[in-house]
Amino acid sequence: MLVIGFDTKSDTTSLLFGGRATPTIIETSAKKKLAGEDVKIGDVCFKRDGVFAMELGGPEVGRGCGGRGIIHGFELLEKLGFHDWGFDYVLLDFLGDVVCGGFGLPIARDMCQKVIVVGSNDLQSLYVANNVCSAVEYFRKLGGNVGVAGILVNKDDGTGEAQAFAEAAGIPVLAAIPAHDDIRRKSANYEIIGRPGGQWAELFENLASNVATAQPIRPKPLSQDELLSLFAGEAVGRGVVLEPASQEDMRGGVYVDKKSLEVIYDEAV
Repeated sequence: MLVIGFDTKSDTTSLLFGGRATPTIIETSAKKKLAGEDVKIGDVCFKRDGVFAMELGGPEVGRGCGGRGIIHGFELLEKLGFHDWGFDYVLLDFLGDVVCGGFGLPIARDMCQKVIVVGSNDLQSLYVANNVCSAVEYFRKLGGNVGVAGILVNKDDGTGEAQAFAEAAGIPVLAAIPAHDDIRRKSANYEIIGRPGGQWAELFENLASNVATAQPIRPKPLSQDELLSLFAGEAVGRGVVLEPASQEDMRGGVYVDKKSLEVIYDEAV
């Protein structure tokens, strides 16, 4: 199995390697270019317990575009033989903000078979999950083949909004990771939670099985109103009435309408 992280936080690979950060594809590529050298697979890909992993990284804070970095990363992976590698599974861990073309690249180019949405029972998380479904549906209309395998409910507190979203979007729930203090502490300490024989082994074994067997589904993205309807009105402010502002409001007092100084020329005869 190969894990490729496309998140500037590098959280996926850091967890796999016990909190240790690996050299990222972007920073390694930049250093090698300055030295006039080519990037080799051993410069960016590392392994632990039979799992191979690499991390794209991201631009320095305030400089560069994350989406452009992803495009560059894929170009380098293709040079390193990405399409010829013989893994049973390749997991691409992306930020959910696919409004950027770079983050939507694997869906746009059919570089993945199915998308696993990760979300929790809060509006912002499900807004992002809905964005992912919208991106999948958009590219399906353009002739793409990628579908959504389902949603992984993270930090599940039992309130049910994520499950309701899955039902409305027509996608299955692959697993629900409970909001349990043991999971929180282990995650904070960069410990792998779903080890064989452990407390959470069965949960993650079932998740892995569901991910492997789930078929890519064409989702039904929700409108903003449909998304808001999953939550209680007092939680999302649906009872608020929009009150239009006036020019007097904007100026803190009296507003006098003045004639425009714009010069309008008659059409030439």
